[in-house]
Amino acid sequence: MEHLARMSKRRKEAPLPASAAGLLRFFEEESKGIKIRPEVVIIVGAMLIVIVTIARIFFPL
Repeated sequence: MEHLARMSKRRKEAPLPASAAGLLRFFEEESKGIKIRPEVVIIVGAMLIVIVTIARIFFPL
């Protein structure tokens, strides 16, 4: 039983990635706040550009 516990613990603890001089350490942490997919950000940005362009055509200064 202890053997299985040790094996599952090893699986959860992934080794650190190799780096040039061992200076690079990467830890993926869960950050707080909203999570938005990159595709959504690109689409919203493109829609904003289109809306502003249409508004400038129909409502010139």
